Amino acid sequence: MMSKIADSVGLRYSPVAIVFTDEKPEGALQFKEGRRGCVVAFLNAAAKGRTAVFDRKTYGCIGGGAGLGFGNTYTDFPGGIEYFLSVGNKEFCQSEMGQNIVKNWPALSHGEAYKKTPEFAKSFTDALPYYDVPTEYVVFKPLEKLLPSEKPEVVVFLATPDQISALVVLANYARHGGDNVIVPWGAGCHSVCIIPLNEGRSDNPRGVIGLTDVSARKCVEKDILSFSVPYKMFLEMEENVEESFLTRDEWLKIKERNK
Repeated sequence: MMSKIADSVGLRYSPVAIVFTDEKPEGALQFKEGRRGCVVAFLNAAAKGRTAVFDRKTYGCIGGGAGLGFGNTYTDFPGGIEYFLSVGNKEFCQSEMGQNIVKNWPALSHGEAYKKTPEFAKSFTDALPYYDVPTEYVVFKPLEKLLPSEKPEVVVFLATPDQISALVVLANYARHGGDNVIVPWGAGCHSVCIIPLNEGRSDNPRGVIGLTDVSARKCVEKDILSFSVPYKMFLEMEENVEESFLTRDEWLKIKERNK
């Protein structure tokens, strides 16, 4: 599937389709069972032409399991996710189990300081729109490689600030008001999968700007953010490209400097 949006905005990389399927694509990138990795690294690879696949044993990290829609995997987080996101859990790290884990994961002890207190962090994780994927696999693939039989759940654009601006304007083009895009805080995988999935349940879903997760930033270029939409919103935006500002001089001047 080709995208008018991608062409008109002048994206550096392909939009990424997130697909739920029971068929494992051949030759796809996949984390080894039990090995840690960041979902955003595979998102970046998909934007550059590869296909990546995840299942309930190969989602890279505990946050990746939740972010991809494999349920609330945070219930298995050693020492409590609310402590890891905030001040750490030194007491747990002094236990036998904790001592074995913290050797390779020192942040468990001092925390990431993304939330001031465990209480603030817990309010965040409790409010996440957890999802239970109804298929065996979640697949990231370039949108143009989508098969005719495949229907994506979410489409993700990796975009520069200029291009993010265009996507925000287009998302609001055929809508009332000006608040049809959100920038929620969360893990990179939250912003490209479960949060847009949750928006897809709405009659008027919103676009989601993401990859503001400091821990995931190292997996993408310094000038790249994500803009994710549920598939029905993607189709809405595609229909409006040719009549919108994207064909006018004001945008075309900005597009030119992104070449």
